[in-house]
This record gives sequence, C-alpha cells and structure tokens, in this order.
Amino acid sequence: MSKVLPFEAPHETFLTTRKELTRNGASKPAKPHLRILGIRGVPAKHGGFETFAEQFAPYMVQQGWRVTVYCQQTGSGEISTDYWRGVCRVNIPSGDDTAASTVLFDLRSCLHARNEPGVCLTLGYNTAVFMALLRRSGITNVINMDGIEYDRPKWGTLAKLWLRMNERAAIWFADHLIADHPVIRDHLRRKSTSKPVTVIAYGSEALGLQPTEPIEKFGLVPGKFMTVIARPEPENSLLEIVSAFSARARGIELVVLGNYSPSVEYHRAVRAAAGKEVRFVGAIYDATTVKALRYHSLAYVHGHQVGGSNPSLIEALGAGNAVIAHDNPFNRWVAGPGALFFKNSADLSHVLDELEQTPALLQQMRAASRERHADGLTWEAILSSYNQLIRDQLAVNGTQPVPVDSRLEMASRY
Repeated sequence: MSKVLPFEAPHETFLTTRKELTRNGASKPAKPHLRILGIRGVPAKHGGFETFAEQFAPYMVQQGWRVTVYCQQTGSGEISTDYWRGVCRVNIPSGDDTAASTVLFDLRSCLHARNEPGVCLTLGYNTAVFMALLRRSGITNVINMDGIEYDRPKWGTLAKLWLRMNERAAIWFADHLIADHPVIRDHLRRKSTSKPVTVIAYGSEALGLQPTEPIEKFGLVPGKFMTVIARPEPENSLLEIVSAFSARARGIELVVLGNYSPSVEYHRAVRAAAGKEVRFVGAIYDATTVKALRYHSLAYVHGHQVGGSNPSLIEALGAGNAVIAHDNPFNRWVAGPGALFFKNSADLSHVLDELEQTPALLQQMRAASRERHADGLTWEAILSSYNQLIRDQLAVNGTQPVPVDSRLEMASRY
C-alpha cells in the first residue's frame, strides 16, 4: 500500500470542480469528489461507522479521490475546514451534544454537500428525510442502511415511527443502497423491488501477536478469560450470558466491557446475576487495550439478537477468537459454520460445558474464525468493494471515474 501524502492545497483549490492546474499551467480532469455524511467525524471517537470512515476516507485519497468528511462539533460559530491525512474535514458547530443537535448537524451537512457535483456516501438513514436536498440538486447519493433500527426494543413509539419514516425516505432518495448483511438486503428488497442494493459487510484488521501488559493491569492471564463487548441492553443478551457463565465455577473469568450504572434496572440485574468469576471492567476505548483483550481471550461471547454485520463480532473474528454467538441469521452469516451458537441461558451453559470438556474444539474454532475473516471481512476487501461501487455510481451518472483494476467483491459465501 502506498504512503498517504499530506494534502497541502488550500480550500479554494480543493473545491475546484471542473479542472485542476498542473505545474506548467495546463489543465487536467479534476479528481472525482467523495463526501461522507451521517457520522460525527474522523478520526473515530464513537461507533462502527466512524471507524469505517477513518479507514475509508484516507484510502480513497490514496485511490485518487478528493474526500470530504462532515464533522460534528459542540458549541456555536461558523463552519470551518481543516485537513487530516489528506481528507478535508468540514467542521460544523451544532450546539450541545444532544439528539436534536445531531439532527441539526445532519441538516447543515446536507445543505453544504448539495453545492458541488460528485458522489455522497451517507452512513445510516436516521435523518434520511434531508437526503431530499441532495436528490433535488442532482447529487449522487449512496446510503448504507445499517440495521433495521426500529426493531430494537430500546426505542419508544415516536422514535420507531421516525426511524420507519426515514428508512422509507432513504429508499426514495438514494441512488443506490448498501446493506451490510444479506438479511438487510432481503428486507430492503421487500420494501422496494426497483432500488438497487449491494451487500458489503463491515471490516476489521487481522490481529497478530499482542502485548500482555494491557491485560496484566487488570490482573488477567492470557487464555484464562472470555470477553463480552456490548452495550448493556436486553437485546444484547447480557443477562443471559452472565447468568449462564455464573451457573457454576468454571476456573476462568468472564470479562465484561461496558458502562453499568446502578440507576438502570437492567444494569443492576446483570450485576446481581454475576458470580465471582465475572469481571466488570467498564467501557474501554483505548485501542491497544481492546486489541490485547481480544487477542488473549479464550473465546468471545456475542449476544446481539438484532442488527446486521456487527463490528464487534467481525473484530473478534479478526483476532482469531473462538466465537460463541446468539443464534440468529445475522450472527450465523457473519461468524460462519465454525462458531457455536445459543438461544438462551441454558443453551449457553451447555456450550460452555462442552468447551470445557473438549479443549481441542477451541483450537478448531479459532482457526475457523481466522478463515472466515480472511474470506471477505478484511479492511482491504471491504474498502475495495466500496471504492468500486462508488466509482460505478459515478459512471452510471455520466461522470468518468478514475480507472481502477479491482472489481466489486461481496463477502457473501455464507
């Protein structure tokens, strides 16, 4: 991979749309322009979409694109721009860090993005009604549709109505839809038989040997603990996981990442179900520590019941973890046939007993995880697929993209 060069051109040159000047004054075709919306910004500080954008934006700069990412800032003031790894960041102040401010940020991002030809990549559909602005301006817009958000129990009636409305708006206003899982693709095709949908999953790096110091500060021993990394919500099966692990002494520990507040009833229930071998270590955002926890885990337990290609599960595969996942179509496709699955606490307790009695099975599961990850879930495969799809969209809309050798490859074997 070539080295990322710093982007040194002033903003006025960056916004040139029709031609660029060479050193001798001759003109050449402008680079195609990609704008990324729907996230809080880069570098990543929040969720999976931000992490993806952190990978994808510099990658597209390397591929010959001009790339803009819209970044949400607290406070007030004028829109400003700066550069990060060759990527133009449009910084939009949107008040306090609230849901309402995020809606305002998305609106202002769309108003800004509609002013120049190119292609937009919108990550998520939570405010897709604003995509009408791009549609009206003739801007090509590709939308990653995330999961079926309104199926999540955490949302109230009004929030679910808002999400349903925006899902419909996304289908109306997008030029092309991306689904990160075949189940999401099928869902979208039931909503609209005419809108094109492409399956591209999430990606992660393949972890090599990690240092032990980050886990030793927690008093953990490599290979003597399992991990759970998830928001503490009922749909992520934390109560079932902790209850099953605590059913009897197992001689290993369960390390649970996430913020558990004594003021939240579900959080209190999860903690009350925990035995002496369960460790609640809080939310950990340090990448080095998380990588070490993953790499040195005996296994990773994934309880997500809804969603598409969950980033945490894919990262576990990239770390070579033996995967024990909730049994549903989302997890089965991502984890592949080498994982073990459970439907409830009793199932999981049985799986844990089985692994304790057959240690060789863990080695087989680790190898299967590495194989599944290599089969289309690496960053290289995912970024290449997005690159080709977006180039194809420019071609469809009459703009000649920069030539590229690789073709779209979808991680859809399982």
